[in-house]
Amino acid sequence: MFSFFKKSGDKPIPAETAPTPTAPAAAETPAGPAYQLSWAQRLKQGLSRTREQLGKQLTSLFSRGGKIDADLYDELETILLTADVGVDASQYLLDSLRQRVKKDRLTDAAQLQSALHDALCTLLAPLEQALDVSTHKPYVIMLAGVNGAGKTTTIGKLAKYYQAQGKSVLLAAGDTFRAAAREQLMVWGERNNVAVIAQDGGDSAAVIFDAIAAARARGIDIVLADTAGRLPTQLNLMEEIRKVRRVIRKAEPTAPHEVLLVLDANTGQNAVTQVTAFDDALNVTGLVLTKLDGTAKGGVIAAIAKTRPRPIRFIGVGEGLDDLRPFVAHDFVDALFEAPAP
Repeated sequence: MFSFFKKSGDKPIPAETAPTPTAPAAAETPAGPAYQLSWAQRLKQGLSRTREQLGKQLTSLFSRGGKIDADLYDELETILLTADVGVDASQYLLDSLRQRVKKDRLTDAAQLQSALHDALCTLLAPLEQALDVSTHKPYVIMLAGVNGAGKTTTIGKLAKYYQAQGKSVLLAAGDTFRAAAREQLMVWGERNNVAVIAQDGGDSAAVIFDAIAAARARGIDIVLADTAGRLPTQLNLMEEIRKVRRVIRKAEPTAPHEVLLVLDANTGQNAVTQVTAFDDALNVTGLVLTKLDGTAKGGVIAAIAKTRPRPIRFIGVGEGLDDLRPFVAHDFVDALFEAPAP
């Protein structure tokens, strides 16, 4: 049976007793000037482990000076590869540095810091594309990804993010395979005071279909549709998620307006494999990179930019509701290692 949480904050109107799971541990931080000004610091804090590993190695390499030769390029390539930058992106960055050295007649290793900073910004800049949700109403965002990537938590954070912009939101609990995912989404709905449409078991596509119909009837701005996690190698489940996309289109011919793939940054190069597989199946239009506050090396963003570039709509660097923010290439590069002095 379906359960609905009304936006008025009323209790659920269920045909069954709704579960009462423990609320996710996430501190709510209201939007405001401090929220805006503190993002760069939170980003650096979230990427501190990456910064310690990659930043220190690069600083050590560049600060010792010396001539720019094959040995230096080899050492730099090793640092980039161990940071999950990937072979293609590492080669791109090294080629860019060689061109810069030749063009600007650089002679000292210390001069390469600024050149690498600029090359990485140039590589990542095309991925910096904000998501415009004003083009349709309701604007349907379908989220996909493997189990554990953080889809459900991301939905809760996105709901809060768009509410802060004055948008009305409805959540569709399309992960009908896991009761815990449905219950967690209901908790996010209660916390954010938004409607959640869910069903015990049953068909994921049917839940999302009904959610879109409900959103249209209620004049909702945004529908955030969860889907069951699956591995790209599970061909039958990948076909199932294709079906969800087709059913969404039946409910709204122009939808889904955004297919967001949620990636756990700690999976390293496997994230590139996931982007390729899900993009082939669903035509992914944007990425959300989560858990950059963990052991992630951060360089996987560069690997994605070179191998299968897709806009990175948001990055997550913490557990708080306000720790999911739009991706800004320059800020991200600055958080990886100290920006060179002008």
